[in-house]
Amino acid sequence: MSFLSRLFKRKENKQVVEKTEGGTELTDFEKFFDDTPEISEALKETMFLDPRKIDISIKDVVSKAKEMEKAKNPLRAAMWYRIAGGLAIYEGDSSKVLEYFGKYAKLTGRQLKILQIADEAVKKAQEYYKKYLKE
Repeated sequence: MSFLSRLFKRKENKQVVEKTEGGTELTDFEKFFDDTPEISEALKETMFLDPRKIDISIKDVVSKAKEMEKAKNPLRAAMWYRIAGGLAIYEGDSSKVLEYFGKYAKLTGRQLKILQIADEAVKKAQEYYKKYLKE
């Protein structure tokens, strides 16, 4: 029995964790919004860092969201409204940001911080886009 137990015994995997010196480095996003933590927190969960990579227009996104609402699929509708809100931030339209994220909040039951400070957040996001998304 001891021969079989040694034969089929599993070997222990030892993993070595190396510690890096100096801590973590701040990203461009964190550096840019370092002075406004409330806006940073609001945009961190709603803003696209590079919305130019999204190949769908905001009109198409909103139409898909409405289509999903009519089809009684609130989860997919909420997802599309969230995308529309992120694209509205990129366009700089705070009223549409409030509209789309408001519908998202209504469908999911979550309250987003951006709904309270939409104007300031959109202005700060536009500054970020002008600085980091040079075309």
